[in-house]
Amino acid sequence: MKLTIQAIHFTAADRLKDFISKKVNKLDHFFDRIIEGEVVLKVRDEFKEGNKYAEVMIHVPGQTLVASEHASSFEAAVDQATVKLKTQIKRYKGKMRAHA
Repeated sequence: MKLTIQAIHFTAADRLKDFISKKVNKLDHFFDRIIEGEVVLKVRDEFKEGNKYAEVMIHVPGQTLVASEHASSFEAAVDQATVKLKTQIKRYKGKMRAHA
């Protein structure tokens, strides 16, 4: 899967990019027809707890699945968002089977 990672107003470390790539690429195990993925990282309200924001989008045939999450670290936010996407993928696959 082609994966694009955007860090808004900061530069993401290579270690963070590698972590994100591994997490998002694991979604291929649940559905092998994922076209591409996008991850957007932002820091919000810099003095608040849980100010790291991650939005993960994956494009599948005919639809875009999106999950976003706030956490105290980008790793935790991406991890939680991929768990949400896993559920969405399973639901999408169920709908595809029902209509086939």
